[in-house]
This record gives sequence, C-alpha cells and structure tokens, in this order.
Amino acid sequence: MKLLRTAVLMGCCGYAVVAQADELTIGTNNWAENIAVSNMWQQLLVEQGYDVELRSTGKSVIFSGLAQDSIDMSLEVWLPHGDAQYIEPYQDQIDVHDAWYDGAQDELVVPAYMTEIDSISDLKEHADRFEHQGEPTIVGIESGSAISGETEDAIERYDLPFRQLNSSGPAMLGALDDAYRKEQPIAVTLWQPHWAYAAYDLKALEDPKKSYGGGDDIMWMSHKGFADRHPDVAAMMNEWYMTHEQLADLMLTIEEDGEPAEGAAIWIEENRDLVDEWLAAGNDNE
Repeated sequence: MKLLRTAVLMGCCGYAVVAQADELTIGTNNWAENIAVSNMWQQLLVEQGYDVELRSTGKSVIFSGLAQDSIDMSLEVWLPHGDAQYIEPYQDQIDVHDAWYDGAQDELVVPAYMTEIDSISDLKEHADRFEHQGEPTIVGIESGSAISGETEDAIERYDLPFRQLNSSGPAMLGALDDAYRKEQPIAVTLWQPHWAYAAYDLKALEDPKKSYGGGDDIMWMSHKGFADRHPDVAAMMNEWYMTHEQLADLMLTIEEDGEPAEGAAIWIEENRDLVDEWLAAGNDNE
C-alpha cells in the first residue's frame, strides 16, 4: 500500500496545507451483502479523506491478497464455521476484527409454494421434480465458496441423488427468479443475510444433520498490522454494527436502484445519524 503524506506548501505571505488521501484497497466478492457494505464503506471512507479502491476478485484470492498486503481489508469473513478453512492457512498474516453482523446462516432453500418439502431429507423423495439436463440439480454459487462445500456435504449426509450446479451468485439468483415466476421447482443455496428473502417467499429447509453449520458472525478483516497503521479506520470499522433489518434495507435499496454506488449513497443519506455514530469513533481516535 502506498502511503501519501501530507504536503505542506509555504509561500511568502503564509502557507497552505494540501492534504492528500491515504490509499486503501478493499477486497470484494460478488455476494449481495458484500457488494452493499463495500460500496457503503467506500463512500464513508472517502468522506473521511481516504482514496478507496474496491477490488473485485475470488474469495480465496481475497485471503491471499490480505496475507500478502496487496489488499488492505475485506469486510466479510464468516466465523467460527463458514470461512474457517480460508482463514486457517493465513491466521498469522491476517487480523480478524470485530463482528458487524450476527446470526448469519448458510441454507438450502426452496420457494414456499413447494409445500410438500420442508427438510433437506424431503428432497430425496421428490428428486425427479428438480431435474435439469436429465439430473436432479441444486443450483449453487462458486465452487470455491464455503456454501458449495457445505452443499456437497449435505448431498452426502442425506444420501441425495442430486448434483450441485456451480455458477455464481447472480446466475443462481437469475435461475431462482425465472423458476419463481413460473412457479417451477427449484432448490438453491442461499444465506442470511440476503435481499432475496424479502423479494421472494422462500423456505429454508430443515437441516437436522447440521450440514450448513450452526450459524456465524460476520466480521471484517485486514492484513496484519493494519489497525496500527490506521487506528482511525479500525475504530470506525469496530464501531460498525448492523441489524438484520438495516442490512436488508441497504441491500434492497441497492437492488431496486440497480447501481451499487448510487443505492449505497441513497441509503447513507437516509441513515445519516447511524453512520455518523460509526464515523465519530474514528474521529475520537485521532
């Protein structure tokens, strides 16, 4: 990370101080909540004088980038379950900070109109209804994601005659939207928090064998020593906390607007008192 220092320019009749912003890089992936909070914090940190780049990449690359100091921070790590496998190789090179959301949960989901299916085990009896290209299918996201591995575990634990079709978050949501509009059977991997639960009437399937873990907190993380270099940023980020309703509202605002930066800006102005509380922690730390 290149640190730009404050330049002090002096003239014969006095002096002017020209402050240049520190540069920060936030590693992002294409999950809806990650896009939402990353765009929100990009704008809030710009308000505080930082030059912030959002670097979109794969999840595993985010962890290696943090460890190598090519990414300053990333706003979403699920612990103690979901992302434990990603953090473990870099635990001495990455700092995990305070939780900003609790009650996060990976899930296997079907539309609520599929009234005969309530648990993952029920899928086995109705497998033929979920055929895609001749094979019962669960529509998932990226193959390297934690939820992808959990879904493979669920297929094995419940002895399901299914395959997982890995794609991406947007592709999965596109398949869900198409099936939902036609009231067709579909099973997708999804997670709380997500705006899809507000946009569609969905049902998380019961998982007595805990293939999808027991719930997580979402924390932010940085490369080692980031908080020492930027104590004001760390203080703001550690003050940050969002309820289920606040995060869902942010994501829905972005989804309805269609542009993450514009949607985040709208939400920030509508929730100015809340975000100012977070920012005040950084000012107190200066």
